[in-house]
Amino acid sequence: MDSRATSQSLLDIYSRLLAVYGPQNWWPAGEPFEVMVGAILTQSTAWRNVEKAIANLKIEARGRASLSEPGSTVTLSAAALRHLSLSEIAALIYPSGYYNAKAHKLKALAHWLGASYADDLVKLFAQNIHELRRQLLSVYGIGPETADSIILYAAGQPIFVIDAYTRRITDRLGLVPEVQSYTAYQTLFMNNLPVEPKLFNEYHALLVQLGKDVCRKQPFCTRCCLSHLCYYNCAG
Repeated sequence: MDSRATSQSLLDIYSRLLAVYGPQNWWPAGEPFEVMVGAILTQSTAWRNVEKAIANLKIEARGRASLSEPGSTVTLSAAALRHLSLSEIAALIYPSGYYNAKAHKLKALAHWLGASYADDLVKLFAQNIHELRRQLLSVYGIGPETADSIILYAAGQPIFVIDAYTRRITDRLGLVPEVQSYTAYQTLFMNNLPVEPKLFNEYHALLVQLGKDVCRKQPFCTRCCLSHLCYYNCAG
């Protein structure tokens, strides 16, 4: 398939998903730092578990702040995480799974933000995508998918996030890149779509919704709005 046909195919897929599922309004978080925390906590778990873990962290942060500054309004912050021990964080994020490992990752992120940027996310996100991505990948526990989620959803910069749902759906639609690497899948989308944060945001969120709704490991092809385009369905 040539690049023009690939571009048209990807835009057609997006239009059909949007028509069925509507805008996803993703990422569901109030503050950029909360997005960063969520991007780490969502590794290998469902979002509903992440929501429980984040709620626990916010309750703890507010409780501690109210003791020192009654009536103050507190959001989840890197400073709040730095004041918690690893065991305290692990207990609070227990619903997210792999809680000990993720506690270390959150601590690493919080310390890095404090040491490198004095917790100034505006300064951090003012960097170009390549430099921002390089720095995020240098932080313990942040891999390509997590870094790109932070860049897209917290920093609002245009980069396409690749996850297991995206790979599965792309493969079944017959759009498999020659080299099946994270970079190759990302290049497929970024080279064939308008480079717009809002488009990348919605497209990724819609693919996740399709993956959770019907395009599972054992898919419900008869319920899929893309079934007529799908090589997997046709082969079945």
